[in-house]
Order: sequence, then structure tokens, then C-alpha cells
Amino acid sequence: MSRPGRGVSARDWDESDVRVRPNKKGSRPRTKDRPAHEDAVQGRVITVDRGRYTVHLPQDAHGPAREVSAMRARELRRQPVVTGDLVGLVGDLSGAEGTLSRIVRIEDRETVLRRSADDSDAVERVVVANVDTLVIMVAAANPEPRTGFIDRALVAAYDAGIEPVLCITKTDLKDPAELLAHYRELELEVLTSASDSPVDTGSPDQDPALDPDLLTALRDRLDGHISALVGPSGVGKSTLINALTGAERATGHVNAVTGRGRHTSSSALALPLPSEDGSVREDTWVVDTPGIRSFGLGLVDPDRVIEAFDDLSPALADCPKGCTHAEGAVGCALDPWVADGHAGPAGPRRLESLRRLLAGRSDAPVTAPPRDGR
Repeated sequence: MSRPGRGVSARDWDESDVRVRPNKKGSRPRTKDRPAHEDAVQGRVITVDRGRYTVHLPQDAHGPAREVSAMRARELRRQPVVTGDLVGLVGDLSGAEGTLSRIVRIEDRETVLRRSADDSDAVERVVVANVDTLVIMVAAANPEPRTGFIDRALVAAYDAGIEPVLCITKTDLKDPAELLAHYRELELEVLTSASDSPVDTGSPDQDPALDPDLLTALRDRLDGHISALVGPSGVGKSTLINALTGAERATGHVNAVTGRGRHTSSSALALPLPSEDGSVREDTWVVDTPGIRSFGLGLVDPDRVIEAFDDLSPALADCPKGCTHAEGAVGCALDPWVADGHAGPAGPRRLESLRRLLAGRSDAPVTAPPRDGR
């Protein structure tokens, strides 16, 4: 301020000597705008390992088809990146050893196969993204097939909008007729074979898991699709992957005491299914997943669980409003539907399986969280 009696000069307004406390968050204002990364190259995540992502890039102007190692950009740190995701990459895209690119964008997912730890858990665990076919693998024996696992996998597939296929291996060890009868009334595609000539896996310790007819049928079915294989350990997923793709995924055996297989795949891995001439096709991928013993359905609405049982779901139209569909529920139309034979000979067992799933869902959220494509 000027002294009394004096005019105000330009110097009086000079604040160059004022001390300004520095901004703790930086000297420049932050903005919510992020770079558009319009030059980002799209690739497919084929596996995830401890915060590092292996991404397949198709042949383009930058070079032939290749795999690059990538990390997630800071702005995506709250968005999970999973096997099957289509992502935008910037940085070193050469794929040379020691190079690292950056994932700056996650494209909208077409499908998301997810599960929870159990039926009362609402925490999403994404198995794989952007697949259109789910191959549910079980063995006719060693380990014994569990219809409960198959039913859960079917519910998860239908909820995700993915086409399920049931694949039964080791049919040389046991006739799968009883298992097939359980799903006869469903519009479910089943691949199996009763051949007595199993594929030579090349390992004397490996139980035979595939036969030539089944392998051919699978190759034809997966052609032109992005597929995932799920199933308990020991049913031959990695053996099948090796036979189809020429990969060398580790294979294991079934414990003779517990009847369970040993986990040999620790992370999901997407592999291209080569054509007959050996060339790689970008529209045909197979994802080998770690052995899954159960699909928790804590994220699936109970009504959608019932819809997956399409041999039983038509009866719902005659159920009273608010029907729990539990055993003994007043007016439940499921019991007379099954008693009248509409669900076929396996109807009673199918209804029992459905009610087990619904009972496990009793403490789970009634409505699944919003799905926004992520």
C-alpha cells in the first residue's frame, strides 16, 4: 500500500516479492482429459502373469504377426485386463526381447465368462473375455463326471451369452450313456466318441484322454470361433490343446486316492488354432483355462439360473408369483411338469440339481450387478 499523501504508482501493485506456497500436487493444473491414443495398435491379450501381459499383434504395417510384452497404463490401473481382451497398445511394438509396450485402452467386451468363489459371493472373477464358444470338458471316468459342475458351467455360459458345447473324454474307459441321458432333453451340443483307439499323447504317465474321432470333431467345431475350454483338472484340457495347436502345455495325471486331477495350467492361455496348411488364422483361437472345480453363481440372478434348465423352465409360466421353486413350495409347477414326463426320464434328477443350485443361491444377491460390457 502507498503511504498517505502519495499517489498510487505501478510499483505499488508489483507483487513479485510475494512468496507463494508451491502446489503439493505439482506446478501445473491437472486435467481429466486423457490422450485419445488414436495411433494405438489393437491386439489380443493371450495370457497374464503377475502384472505383465502378453499380447498378440496380427500382421500389419509394423511387421509380421508377433507377441509383445506389455504393462497397463496408469489410467487403467482400476480396470482389470484378462485373457481374451482386445486392447490398444502404444510404445515399442517390435516384440523384441527386453522391450515393453503399454496398454492404453481396453475395447468393449463382446462376452465375459465370469464366476464367483461361491454362491454367496458377489465378487466377480473373470475367467476369459470375448469368447463365443465354451467347451465344457468332463471325463467319462478318472475323474468321474459331476453333473453339478456341468450345470453350473451351463448357467454361466447362458448368462454370458456364450454357446456351450459338452465334450466328454476318456470314453474308452467307460460308456458315457448314463451321462448323455442326463442331458438328452436339452438342446445341448455334445461331442464324444466311443472309439477304442485313444490318441497317443507321447507320455507313458498320461491317461488317454482323446481319440481320433473326437479330436477331428473338435477341430471342425472350433474352426472360425474364439473358444474357451473349462473343466476339472485331469480331464485332458491341456492334452487336447497340445493335439489341436501343437503347443507343449504341461499335462498331469489323476490322483488315485482323491480321484482328482493335478493342476497343470496355472493361468489362462489363448492359442491360435492353425489351419490345415499350418498358417495362423486370426479368427480361430482356443483358450486353455486353469482347472476349475466349481462355478460360483453369486453374480447370476436366480431366474436366469432356472432359464438355463430349458427342459424345466417352460413350467415357470404356471408357477405362482413369488414362487421359490424349492421342494414343497405351494403351487410350484415344476413337480407336476416333471411327473408328467415333460423333462424326460432324467427329469427328477435334473429338478434335484436345479434345486441344489437355487438352495446355494439363497444368501446371494437377488439381482446381479449392472453389466456395462466391461
